Amino acid sequence: YPADELMPLTCRGRVRGLEPSRGDVDDALGKFSLTLIDTLDTLVLLNKTTEFEAAVRKVLSDVRLDNDIVVSVFETNIRVLGSLGGHSMAVMLKGGGQHMQWYQDELLHMAKDVGLRLLPAFNTSSGLPYPRVNLKHGVRGPETRTGTETDTCTACAGTMILEFAALSRFTGDPVFEAHARRALDFLWEKRQRNSNLVGTTINIHSGEWVRRDSGVGAGIDSYYEYLLKAYILLGDDQFLQRFNTYISQPPLLLDVHIHKPLLPARTWMDSLLAFFPGLQVLKGDIRPAIETHEMLYQVTKKHNFLPEAFTTDFRVHWAQHPLRPEFAESTYFLYKATGDPYYLEAGRTILDNLNRFARVPCGFAAMKDVRTGSHEDRMDSFFLAEMFKYLFLLFADVDEVPFDVEDYIFTTEAHFLPLSLSTAAHSSPITLNTTVRNNVFIIIIPIKILLQYFCKHCCL
Repeated sequence: YPADELMPLTCRGRVRGLEPSRGDVDDALGKFSLTLIDTLDTLVLLNKTTEFEAAVRKVLSDVRLDNDIVVSVFETNIRVLGSLGGHSMAVMLKGGGQHMQWYQDELLHMAKDVGLRLLPAFNTSSGLPYPRVNLKHGVRGPETRTGTETDTCTACAGTMILEFAALSRFTGDPVFEAHARRALDFLWEKRQRNSNLVGTTINIHSGEWVRRDSGVGAGIDSYYEYLLKAYILLGDDQFLQRFNTYISQPPLLLDVHIHKPLLPARTWMDSLLAFFPGLQVLKGDIRPAIETHEMLYQVTKKHNFLPEAFTTDFRVHWAQHPLRPEFAESTYFLYKATGDPYYLEAGRTILDNLNRFARVPCGFAAMKDVRTGSHEDRMDSFFLAEMFKYLFLLFADVDEVPFDVEDYIFTTEAHFLPLSLSTAAHSSPITLNTTVRNNVFIIIIPIKILLQYFCKHCCL
């Protein structure tokens, strides 16, 4: 602090411009104390309320958002605008009467500022956002040093709806939700009509697919996730219908061509697909979730971590592992669904491997090569924002969790958005409470009943 990320090998903060450029990965860094913002609601979950209060005060006093710096629209949305999860926690704690009594929605005002700085990226004929935006200058003009890109990934354009809709419903300003919906509508219209598949990369001006391979891993992953979660959070049947159209076919663990859905486009899988068993649990597809998770668990046991990419016979294709949390996420959801202690053992494997191979004196270091155990001087903010949440929830007893996580939905960055947003109008600000109305339970109860059924009828 106040740097965006920790460099755990050299024990200093990573400040963009002072360290050698790492290319696109640096687009997550906006000189806005990223790790602190991304970790706010983790502190509350871990019962660190005093630290949370101090962290919120630091964010409000020190963080600036008007930096002349080009950032990823996708990453800034899920990691910084996702700090709405911190706002949710602050309101909850204030309502408890002991903590955050001074809080006056300051994190919400900051989130709206972030949202307004991202909006210029949506100024395209298609409604798909530019992949990058200058926090100070937007996307137009030479001073922005961006706005010349023509392509974006499907997940980059299709993973805005939860945060933008939450911002609209918290503030009463419908513009954010409207832009996110327009981008989703455009992606739906551009699906390949025979296969109902979307590609990985699309031209934001013409809508032509640039990369025509399709799967559930990198480039598309959270687009599917947000269709289902948008239905749960917002109650719009259209999102569920679209999700079911895509997911009605067997999961594409190997990418295929959108025009030839039976023909694999490559012989390897990437580690980001590890989120998919968790999404299958949310949908109620428990048996396929168990099978996919088990395959990933075998890869993990072979290499200690999931390599960034691996072949169908579990050999390493790309050897890095930046401490991604998706396998822990799916492990948590499968344990919650089945109650099977097998998933506690899987969680123990994750935890033991992190402590044995990734832990260093100043934090946890990404693996440069899972085969040799070499490290990279890198600890992404998502490690604290997601990995710690899912592992804590996996092992915690009910009385150790300070609030009911059933009142919230997880964003793709594991931030907490309250389900009570589903009953909020698009254009009137709401006051948060944890009482969820009956129409939300229409969503939740069938999932619970389904999970109870599968718990009794499926085994490993």
